[in-house]
Amino acid sequence: MKKQVFNPYLPSYEYVPDGEPHVFNDRLYIFGSHDRFDGPDFCVNDYVCYSTPVDDLADWKFEGTIYHRHQDPNGGGRVVGHGMAAPDVCQGADGRYYLYYFIGGSNKISVAVCDTPAGAYEFLGFVRYADGTFLGDKKEPYQFDPGVFVDEDEKIYLYTGFALTNNPFLTGKLKPTLQGPMGYELETDMLTIKRGAFYLGVGPRNSKGTKYEGHEFLEASSMRKFEGKYYFIYSSQLSHELCYAVSDYPDKEFSYGGTLISNGDIGLTATNTKNALNYTGNTHGSIIKIGDKYYIFYHRQTNRHCFSRQGCAEEIRFVDGRFEQAEMTSCGLNQKPLEGKGDYEARIACNLASRDGTRWYIAVKGLKGKHPYFTQSGADRDENPDQYIANMCEGAMAGFKYFDLQGTERVGVTMRGKGKGEMLVYTERDQKEVARIAVELSADTQTFYAPLSVDSEKSALYLIYHGSGHLDFLTLHLR
Repeated sequence: MKKQVFNPYLPSYEYVPDGEPHVFNDRLYIFGSHDRFDGPDFCVNDYVCYSTPVDDLADWKFEGTIYHRHQDPNGGGRVVGHGMAAPDVCQGADGRYYLYYFIGGSNKISVAVCDTPAGAYEFLGFVRYADGTFLGDKKEPYQFDPGVFVDEDEKIYLYTGFALTNNPFLTGKLKPTLQGPMGYELETDMLTIKRGAFYLGVGPRNSKGTKYEGHEFLEASSMRKFEGKYYFIYSSQLSHELCYAVSDYPDKEFSYGGTLISNGDIGLTATNTKNALNYTGNTHGSIIKIGDKYYIFYHRQTNRHCFSRQGCAEEIRFVDGRFEQAEMTSCGLNQKPLEGKGDYEARIACNLASRDGTRWYIAVKGLKGKHPYFTQSGADRDENPDQYIANMCEGAMAGFKYFDLQGTERVGVTMRGKGKGEMLVYTERDQKEVARIAVELSADTQTFYAPLSVDSEKSALYLIYHGSGHLDFLTLHLR
């Protein structure tokens, strides 16, 4: 790679969660929802797309807006509760590209089509039965978060569903998918159901006493195939984690595989199984293989609520047909630790917590007071990035993983606000400090340094503030 890449991997003003990675013509494309910074609800912006060469995962290109919500017959009217959510894309037998998506307030799966992966998509229609009845208009459970998969035999599968039993929107005929996600085989017109529904059996109805218990399907259907086996990727009832199930078939006999990633790093090791190392919220994503490496895409929350989510990605180990849970990092797609000399935006911290730990981000904006958070100045935009960590106050922690600190002699922070104290620096949580940066601010932005001697080719840096004030943490410096 010609330059380094961090998490989140897109520009800091960009809020693209629910990322589905696909490789078309030697480029990696990300198709996701599009949140608005400080927005009123999930997924209220139009769909955009980014891509990068498969041999340079740092060279992300903005492909532009690929689809507008007003193009869908159900896309007009109010935005709150009617976001355009979680799309997926596949290439049909005719060579064209088909975008499957869902608009809140409906119970239909919509399809748009384009001649190129990231061009101007046009509305094609709603998924329907052979008799013309739209999927969702019969007695099916709630349609949501479509995932589309074209197998090697050219059969086309659609997966959809939502299994939160206490959701207030699921009333009347809209029932949760308690048996797990619904699957359908489609005709080559990409709209008509050929077979289904079939259920993958990874839901909460019959999970007691099985390996699924505690990790049952909630939402975010995505199917992938590696080494001849089918891997169904989904967000579990815990919501902060992506899990997977594996089978020899695309439509039956799935067994629980494990957790792929948690956006709180929960369950990563025995020592923090129950304690989130980062503010948690829902997540959605999938896996892509590039060369001989596998990558898991997911998202994090920002701005103290769950309506401003950002895409992240990590390399994930695949051994003997099983995936090992990936760790949240700052280096993500970089394929190695970040350089130990340079200036790094504080917003690439992968672990963030208050002195009393973390919280679950809910729809209602809150968590004021002692909780640090990622944010930006101004309103939603597509230029002038300035994301930072706000509200670094007594006991707040920002963790960065990983750096090559061989030869690094000093560590510094750029902050603003009013306060006085110290940034204590650790390479392991709650272990011996390796630096102590004195901080004294009176409204102006200032930079402070301290000696650092770690001499490690792969090291985390955890910075914990002790002192007065509520400060903005802008930049981490390594010299």
